[in-house]
Amino acid sequence: MTAQLTLYSRKDCCLCDDMKAAIKVVAAQLPLEFDEIDIDGSSELREEFGNEVPVLFIDGRKAFKYRVTAAELTRKLRRKRRLLRAIGKESP
Repeated sequence: MTAQLTLYSRKDCCLCDDMKAAIKVVAAQLPLEFDEIDIDGSSELREEFGNEVPVLFIDGRKAFKYRVTAAELTRKLRRKRRLLRAIGKESP
């Protein structure tokens, strides 16, 4: 099962740029799907997130807010894959 990452961000946000860079490093090592959503394109998202970006969701669940390193993200994704294998929802 490939992890689905969704990053809520905005333009001219240095924390967002840092998080995207960490995701790019991890994407070179692990299979994942990545979507980025600019919250400024939607009044609902601006209201929901305000200045609390970046926010990274993994498979629809909030996983990181503001900062993440490539090592932290890799650890979380590998842990999730091990858990899915253990319960029989992912093949080895």
